[in-house]
Amino acid sequence: AQALGEALATVHPDAPHLPWVLVLLVLVGAGSLLRHTARWVVGAWLLLSAGAAMGQDKAPPAPSPTPATVRPRLTLAAASDMKFALDGLLKAFRAQHPEADIEATYGSSGNFLAQLSQGAPFDVFLSADVAYPRKLVEQGLVIDDAVFAYAVGRLVVWVPRDSPLDVEKKGLEVLRDPAARRIAIANPQHAPYGRAAQAALESQGLAALVKERLVLGENIAQTAQFVQSGAADVGLLAMALALAPAMKEAGRYAEVPLTAYPRMDQGGAILKSTKQPALARQFRDMLLSAEGKELLRGYGFYLPGE
Repeated sequence: AQALGEALATVHPDAPHLPWVLVLLVLVGAGSLLRHTARWVVGAWLLLSAGAAMGQDKAPPAPSPTPATVRPRLTLAAASDMKFALDGLLKAFRAQHPEADIEATYGSSGNFLAQLSQGAPFDVFLSADVAYPRKLVEQGLVIDDAVFAYAVGRLVVWVPRDSPLDVEKKGLEVLRDPAARRIAIANPQHAPYGRAAQAALESQGLAALVKERLVLGENIAQTAQFVQSGAADVGLLAMALALAPAMKEAGRYAEVPLTAYPRMDQGGAILKSTKQPALARQFRDMLLSAEGKELLRGYGFYLPGE
């Protein structure tokens, strides 16, 4: 027993004592079969104890890496006439919210309506026609069923600076000039400025005269590109685009009388699908603030109630 204890201490000094039954088997000189069994059990126990001790020396597994923090993201679907005014406002808004990614996509209000009705992933909709966000309210897609009016659009006749057309003197009547061979307007089917242009042509008795000379833009921004690039001789554009620095330098314009087309009340809404409702409301509040109104006026918009 003493020898066995010494052997155990030598092989595994930290191991607890063997069960007393095994020691007793050796001490009493049990039969050969029992002695062999005891020795086998002792050996197995020593191996298991050694393995457990070795396992205790292993370092714990490294913790899983912490995932990177996801930045808040706000996406705007905005009418093309808002491009330059909104770029200025977004610059200030991004400065106030450096922790967020804020992006604007510009296009036709009617196309955006169709996309949003199908679940397009935008947070805020700014339409050139307030009727479009109201339709989203009817579909149950707007937070608090709330539509906010932010501006009133204005229509102008625009020509390149070197054009022979005397737009400043003749205004919309310049379209009767044979030099106005191609006339660009936005597509009335889905662009509010296209509908306003069509209404102005009809109210001034010009629709039949210019029908075959019309060039349709997908939205009011593309319409402006047609005239600026020379693909059209004259265009009926948003004043907000005519006052943009590049367009103002490159061309001349005359305003279409407000009585020639229906009032263009522009409105917006926050979509229920937004994941950033607080950030969306802060953007809306900035658009409707004194700072936002000043920017809109600077690009030729009237304000609600004016």
